Amino acid sequence: MSAAVLRLALVGNPNCGKTALFNRLTGSRQKVANYAGVTVERKEGRFAAPSGREYVVLDLPGAYSLQAASLDEAVTRDLCRGFYPGEAAPDVIVCVVDATNLRLHLRFALEMRELGRPMVVAVNMMDVAKRRGIEVDLGRLASELGVPVVSTVAVRAGGAKALVDVLDRGCATLPPADPNTAGPTAADIDALHARTRQILLAAVRMPRRTAEIDDALDRWLLHPVFGLVALAAVMFLIFQAVYAWATPVMDVIDAGAKWLAAEVHHTLPPGPLTSLLAEGVIAGLGGVVVFLPQILILFFFILALEESGYLPRAAFLLDRMMSAAGLSGRSFIPLLSSFACAIPGIMATRSIQDPRDRLATILVAPLMTCSARLPVYALLIGAFIPRHRVLGVLNLQGVVLFALYAAGIVSALAVAWVMKKWRSDKGEHPLMLELPSYRLPHPRDLAIGLAERAGIFLRRVGGIILALTILLWFLLNFPAAPAGAIGHAIDYSFAGRIGHAMTAFFAPLGFNWQICIALVPGMAAREVAVSSLATIYALSTANAADAANALSPLIAQDWSLATALSLLVWFIYAPQCVSTLATIRRETNSWKQVGIAAGYLFALAYLASMLTHQIASRLGG
Repeated sequence: MSAAVLRLALVGNPNCGKTALFNRLTGSRQKVANYAGVTVERKEGRFAAPSGREYVVLDLPGAYSLQAASLDEAVTRDLCRGFYPGEAAPDVIVCVVDATNLRLHLRFALEMRELGRPMVVAVNMMDVAKRRGIEVDLGRLASELGVPVVSTVAVRAGGAKALVDVLDRGCATLPPADPNTAGPTAADIDALHARTRQILLAAVRMPRRTAEIDDALDRWLLHPVFGLVALAAVMFLIFQAVYAWATPVMDVIDAGAKWLAAEVHHTLPPGPLTSLLAEGVIAGLGGVVVFLPQILILFFFILALEESGYLPRAAFLLDRMMSAAGLSGRSFIPLLSSFACAIPGIMATRSIQDPRDRLATILVAPLMTCSARLPVYALLIGAFIPRHRVLGVLNLQGVVLFALYAAGIVSALAVAWVMKKWRSDKGEHPLMLELPSYRLPHPRDLAIGLAERAGIFLRRVGGIILALTILLWFLLNFPAAPAGAIGHAIDYSFAGRIGHAMTAFFAPLGFNWQICIALVPGMAAREVAVSSLATIYALSTANAADAANALSPLIAQDWSLATALSLLVWFIYAPQCVSTLATIRRETNSWKQVGIAAGYLFALAYLASMLTHQIASRLGG
C-alpha cells in the first residue's frame, strides 16, 4: 500500500450506482477495452487525490455473489482475489452499496470482506435514502462490518469527497490482506443472510412506508396487461421522438454538407480530386453523419430507461412471453442492448446462466434493429413515406419506423420459438433478478453515455466508413469509359460491372445495380450502404454538385415503392455486419454457429424481401 499509484477496484451489485461513482471519480480520464481472453468490458480510469496520490480505478462488472454464475461475475471474483491472468490484484477494494436497498447489497459486502483485502464500503445514494426516511448509522455499520464506511452521492459534485478522504487517511490502517482468499461455500450462504439481517437491525432504520412509491408504480408497470400497454407506449413514443426531435438538427447538418460540397466545386477546378472530395468523401460521410441526431435520441432513451430502474422491470414483465418463445426474461436486456448495437448485446448474454438460452439469444440478437440500420431506414422512409399525421397527432414516418422495429422483435421471438422446438432440453429456467428502486436519471451520466456513443459513431465515420467510401469512389471511377461509349461512365467501372453482374440474383427482390453495389461494402457496416448510395448517385447523375447531398429525392424518382419496401425488409433480416458475425464466433467459440446465424439470416432476408416485392408490385407499389 506504499506505492505511489494505487490500484482501486470498484465492485458492487448491478444498479448500485458503481459506474456513476466511477464517472464522478475519473471524469473523462477513462479508457474502455476488454479483459484478456474474454469479451467482458474493462473500464479503467485515473484520478489524483488532494494529497497528490494517484489512483488507477477499475470499474469491475456488477456481481451478486463471488459464487460466479456468469462470465462477468467470474472476472470480478478472480480479479479481486488476484487470480486473473495479466491483472495485478487491487491494492484496495471499494464495495459500493445502495443505501435504499441494503438488504440485498450488504450480503455481497460481507462476501467481499472475507477476501481479506483492504476494503472501504461506499454507501451510495444516501440523498435518496434520506428523502425516503431511511436512516443509516454509518459508524455502527462500520463497526459491524469491520471496515471503513463512507457516504457517497455519486451524481453530485463533491459526492465522492468523503471516499477520497478515507482512502488517503485510512489506506495505511485498512485491514491487511488475508492469505485465505477462498470464496464462500454453499454452506456459508445461510450464515451470510443471517449476519445481514443482524447488521440491518443494528445499523439501519427503515420506515414502513419506504417502498410506497415503488409499490404504487409497480402495481401499474408490472401489471400483466397495463404493464405491457405501458411498455408498448414507451417504445412507441421513443420512435416518434426519433423523427420529431431530430428533424431540425438533421436539416442543419444536411444544409452544411450541401454548402461544403458546393464550396468544393466552386473552389477547386474540375478533376479527380474535386470528384473525390465532393462526390466521394462529402457525399458519402455527409449521408451518414446526418443521422447522428436520430441515433443519439434513441441512445438517450435507452440510457434513461436503464438509469431509471425500469429495464429490469421490463425484463420481469416480458419473462412469460419470452419463455413461451424459448428465451427467458434475462434475455431482454441483451436484446434491448442490441437496439444500439448487436455486438454489446451479444456480449451481454454472458449474464444468462443457461447455455441454451444464451445461445438462442445470441442467434436472434442480430434481428434487433441496431443503430446502424437507422440511417438506411430513415433514408427510405424519408424518401417514400409522406410526413402525414395519423389520428391527428402521430407522425406516419414514426409509425413506419416503429413497425420496422416491431417486425424485428416479432421475428426474433418466432426464430427463438422454432429453436425451442428443436431443442432436446425444453425445461423452464426461472428468472431471478433484483428490481432496483426507481430513480431519476442524472444528466451528467446521460451526457457521458451519449458522448461515448457519439464518439464511437464518429470514429466509425472517420475510420471504416471513410476508407470504404474512398475505395468505392475508386471502383466507381476506374477504369474510365472507352472513347465514344454510350451511357454513363460508371457503367464501365469495376463497381458498375460488379453491380450489373449481381443484378440477376437480386432481380426477384427488385434491386437495381446501384443497390447491389451498396450491399457489398455494407457488409462491413450497414450504414456504409447509405454513403455508398450517395456516392453512386452523385457520380451517375448529370449535376453531381446537387446530387451529392440530395439522395432522398433521387432514389424516390429512380425506385418503385415495392423496391423500397423490399430493401427495408432486407435490412431487417440480413446480417450486413461482419463484426457481429465475428462477435458470435468469439462468444460461442464455434464457426458452426456463425454459419447457422449467417445462413438463416440471409435466407430469411432473401425470401422475405422477395415476397414483399412481389406482393407490393401486384398491389401497384
